[in-house]
Amino acid sequence: MLRPSHALASLLALAVPATSFAAASPQSFKGEYTVSFLGLSIARATFSSHYEGGSYAIDGTVSAAGLGRLFDDTKGTISSKGTISGERMQPQAFRADYTSGKKASMVDIRFSNGAVTSTQVVPAPKKRDPNSWVPIGDGDLKSVLDPMAATVIHADSLDKVCGRTVKFYDGEMRADLTLTYASKGSISVPGYKGDTVTCKMGFEPVAGYRKGRKALNFLKDKSRMLVTFAPLGQSGVYAPIRATVGTQIGPLTISARRFEAVE
Repeated sequence: MLRPSHALASLLALAVPATSFAAASPQSFKGEYTVSFLGLSIARATFSSHYEGGSYAIDGTVSAAGLGRLFDDTKGTISSKGTISGERMQPQAFRADYTSGKKASMVDIRFSNGAVTSTQVVPAPKKRDPNSWVPIGDGDLKSVLDPMAATVIHADSLDKVCGRTVKFYDGEMRADLTLTYASKGSISVPGYKGDTVTCKMGFEPVAGYRKGRKALNFLKDKSRMLVTFAPLGQSGVYAPIRATVGTQIGPLTISARRFEAVE
């Protein structure tokens, strides 16, 4: 199942550039986000990304905030790094370390040539019932992205951001995230004022999940998920600046408080 800290990261992850951006001088970006549920703040996240010479590094922090602290005092750090090949990114390593109360957890994923080579999860997942569990097959972990890079978009314009499928792997579950065009607009937040594009996001579990799980079935069949992208400078890269996810008990909203290039 998608774990809380890097599930959030998959929606917030700052984008990684392709060849034209990698060939330019080193550049860095920062995004600060608030997560709210039914209008009440429950978490905050910050992500910093750096790109230089065909490689990227993204680091983030996620923590419960406001009302969320009353129910789940989760804090975590998340990192992803890799290389850039053509118009595609190739992860090398992803790691999430987080605590919930006194319980510590960790997910570490390693990649080679776009394929997962190892996964370490602490504490280890419980034994799965083979009658209800959909196992991950040999071909499921090829050409996949980690949670920090799952929303990477490299496009020639806002018109071409949507219309794609992302293969996502969080250390246990493999899913496909599909982006289809919804609308255009504009937004103004500290660090950015300009045009945006909103994509409707579809969710399709592929492997590494329990059949019949109500939360997953809701995400797949009933949830309305929208992700709004804004450009990172003139790089041709587009990163999430706002997202809404319909859940069984109400909408979850993720909004940028700051979205900017940094020196």
